[in-house]
Amino acid sequence: MQSRKSIFEDFAKLMTNAAGVAQDATKEFETAVSSMVERVLARQGLVNREEFEAVRLMAVKAREENLELKVKITELEEKLADNNSKK
Repeated sequence: MQSRKSIFEDFAKLMTNAAGVAQDATKEFETAVSSMVERVLARQGLVNREEFEAVRLMAVKAREENLELKVKITELEEKLADNNSKK
């Protein structure tokens, strides 16, 4: 009976270790695939989401500044036209 219990304990340890190895292999596979995908995207000139969002926010800010400057230019042109008409 002792050897039978020992066989089951050994088998349980073996299965536990096998599960751990499988988990480690899965993590390594995911890391390898992720790295490969990043390299392919970099070669294609594509950007990741964070870079895209940063550039998008910069474009939004530039557009807002552009509109503000257009308003100021219009105001200055009107003032200049008023000054020239008074002369």
